[in-house]
Amino acid sequence: MSIGTGGPSPVGGPPAPADPSSDAWVPARAEGVQLLGALDGSGYRTPPALVRRADGQVLQLTPLLYALLDAVDGERTVADIAGAVSGALQRSVAPSDVRQLIGSQLLPLGLLRRPDGGEPELKRSDPLLRMRLRVTVTDPERTRRLTAPFARLFTPFIAVPVLLAFAAVCWWVLFERGLAAATRQAFDRPGLLLLVFVLTLLSAGLHEFGHAAAATRGGAAPGAMGAGLYLVWPAFYTDVTDSYRLGRWGRIRTDLGGLYFNAIVAVLIGLVWLLTRDDALLLVVASQVLLMVRQLAPVVRFDGYHVLADTTGVPDLFQRIGPTLRGLLPWRWKDPENRVLKPGARAVITLWVLLVVPLLLLSAVLLVLAFPRIVGTALASLGEQSGMLSAAADAGDAGGMAVRILAMLAIAVPVAGMGYLLIRMVRQLALSAWRRTSGRPVRRGIAALVAAAVVAALAVAWWPAPGTYRPVQAYEDGTVTSAVRALAPGQHQTAVMAAGDTGRQVVLWPEDGPLPTADDPAMSVMLLPRTDGEGRGAGAGAATDAPAPAWVFPFDRPSAPKEGDSQALAVNTEDGTIVYDVAFALVWVEDDIVDTTNEAFAFASCDGCAAVAVGFQVVLVVGQADVAVPQNLAAAVNYNCIDCVSYALAQQLVLTLDGPLSDATLAELQALWQELAEFGAHIADVPLSELEARLTEFKARIAEVIAKDPAAVPAPATGAPATGGGTPSPAPDPSSSPDGSSDPDPDGAGGTEGPEPEAPSDPEPSTQPSSPPAEEGPAPAPEPAPSTPVTPSEPAAEATPAPTAATG
Repeated sequence: MSIGTGGPSPVGGPPAPADPSSDAWVPARAEGVQLLGALDGSGYRTPPALVRRADGQVLQLTPLLYALLDAVDGERTVADIAGAVSGALQRSVAPSDVRQLIGSQLLPLGLLRRPDGGEPELKRSDPLLRMRLRVTVTDPERTRRLTAPFARLFTPFIAVPVLLAFAAVCWWVLFERGLAAATRQAFDRPGLLLLVFVLTLLSAGLHEFGHAAAATRGGAAPGAMGAGLYLVWPAFYTDVTDSYRLGRWGRIRTDLGGLYFNAIVAVLIGLVWLLTRDDALLLVVASQVLLMVRQLAPVVRFDGYHVLADTTGVPDLFQRIGPTLRGLLPWRWKDPENRVLKPGARAVITLWVLLVVPLLLLSAVLLVLAFPRIVGTALASLGEQSGMLSAAADAGDAGGMAVRILAMLAIAVPVAGMGYLLIRMVRQLALSAWRRTSGRPVRRGIAALVAAAVVAALAVAWWPAPGTYRPVQAYEDGTVTSAVRALAPGQHQTAVMAAGDTGRQVVLWPEDGPLPTADDPAMSVMLLPRTDGEGRGAGAGAATDAPAPAWVFPFDRPSAPKEGDSQALAVNTEDGTIVYDVAFALVWVEDDIVDTTNEAFAFASCDGCAAVAVGFQVVLVVGQADVAVPQNLAAAVNYNCIDCVSYALAQQLVLTLDGPLSDATLAELQALWQELAEFGAHIADVPLSELEARLTEFKARIAEVIAKDPAAVPAPATGAPATGGGTPSPAPDPSSSPDGSSDPDPDGAGGTEGPEPEAPSDPEPSTQPSSPPAEEGPAPAPEPAPSTPVTPSEPAAEATPAPTAATG
């Protein structure tokens, strides 16, 4: 990163102490002051002139001040200076004007010696976005000697082939070869990973050589090189403020010189790879590309910022933020300060301000809100790295120890930088508010109230409550929208959640397995209401226009349900999703034969997916039935699945009535069924481990309501499972658990790997009653009603990682 000591600063400063009153006083420039002349390619209507102090600070002066400073040679008196300036500018300048400008402008800026002959106290600007904690590595003379030989690399017959080779290497690495093998090799061999880190660090140093060499190529003298902390990133720097003496294209070449040297490093690494075939070296190429992309960002003082400044001819863009924002106010449109820039430069700077100011404000707010989580994550990572460092030390692995130490530094330094930046922000805002409200009690009182509100907000955001300092988890997205939801979670949650959302939902998890924790998260699948109309919830009279999924299973699709039957069919062939299907039905039968069927089929053939089917049927037999063979079937099949889940649950209740139910019983039954329908509409909110118990409870309540009616009679005894209940999961294997899980198929046809519940691959359906027979009692014959299934809205789901059954 090239720096210009913050860029030229505009004229300003407090009035000086008492000025010499004699016209015979001989002012003198301060030691080391250099006159650089007018800024070439300036974006100002009246180009400013540049002056460099001994400390490297470059200042912008108006033509009048520059002419006055030019006339100060240590021999002219104030009267002589006035005459020289009048002749140079072709305007009358009195000695009193010279004394006033010296006292109010040039002396406070540290450009002239004090009246007593002493050197001035130099005060540098202290912007928030500048490099801090700087350490000088080479002085200007050594920098010039080291970088002068590299200036030849900017000749066209070298630069053009290098840039073409760089483009070819980047295309090959990023689009042809890839970085998977490089990453695997680097982490398998810590020595190579350490080498990659060292080469990347050296390339950052060569980046600064590029700036200095480009400045030398244009005829400027580079200054000191060193390292420091910029915002939260450790960074190198090169002082190239002398490049302001160059023309516009000379300055832009200096700005881009570092990126050009990154391209050279990438080409050289490509050549070394041809000799060694060590894929880990290709990570250095990727690091160069990432470094170049970051440096081109014009938001902060990286290379892209300086390129934009030199292209527009406005040396210090941040100095224009205030005037630009004030110039957007309608009553300030005609202010003189809005006309100091040329139209083209003003348009570019206005656009830049409108982009940068919101980004910086948003970044500051997000940094404050996320800082506790960042600290928690850093502490957790430092603990992990410390453990791995101890393991490497016990094994005598020097390379592994070095990698862990570097990793710990890489974790600690940015967090320390963030804390330092926050302290600087608070300090500067407080000092600025104190200065601006001096002598204005009302404004100071308002500022005090605002400061108290900010402190209270920080206390709320950083108070060590549960979860405040919880480490960031792998399943969190870290987006701006998630940060906004964290401020008001209750106002941004909806019934439908997608991958990356936070909130509370139902997930599939093995009943006998350990639940994940914040420190030990694991992948799971989440049940969500279907919004795309896919899948099928069936029953007599139910239909859907959604296309059926592709049938890839080695058996026929189940037959469609007949009238009076109900069927829940969940078929999933799409990776990473969940199909969740239910069918609830209340059936009245007056025939001599009771053969209604309740089915739940869940079939999955995909990767990381799930299929869930739930069927619930109540059969009320009116009058005498000669044959009662109701069927309650459930089957769950995984076919060629990887980490997939299938879950099927079927429950059936058969009751015999001797006559019509009373109006009171019908009303009570209708209310209970409406409650059941509402339960079915939101069944995705019910954990699968509780689903069977909830449906069994509904069966018992329905039986209890009907048993109290005089029309109820005992059901005929049959050998068929007429009053059977729930069949969770496919049930050829009697060891299936009530939550729908079973042991994986031994031949792998339908088994799963990982923590999710699994289902066997046997496609044969099964009948497995799991509830006690319904209550029986006397009843007269009711008035029969037509077969009427009730099918709630069809829920579905998507697979998403979740840490626990209640995520948030």
